[in-house]
Amino acid sequence: MKSGNDFFEQVWQVVALIPHGRVTSYGAIARYLGSAQASRTVGYAMNASHASTVKIPAHRVVNRNGLLTGKNWFGGPDVMQQLLESEGMIIENDKIVDFEKRFWDPNKELTV
Repeated sequence: MKSGNDFFEQVWQVVALIPHGRVTSYGAIARYLGSAQASRTVGYAMNASHASTVKIPAHRVVNRNGLLTGKNWFGGPDVMQQLLESEGMIIENDKIVDFEKRFWDPNKELTV
């Protein structure tokens, strides 16, 4: 795995490519970057994304089950949900309804 800052930059580059109305998971990003065991580090990169010079749509990254596990990092408990709902998603009990239909897999959508 690359050094922390390099890895964070790579994560942010992938997240910036997630289309409006779609979501991906920490693990899918980690696998795409060749560090399958680095899901937690992807989460750390999402928490630090405010340091990026470009806008990172961190709200589009959820856990492997579609749960809004990072919602507490958005300045309020409902901000992440509101951002996702503004993109047409339905959220119930902090989980994306029809997660499988909304899932964007960088391993299938992007070429290395």
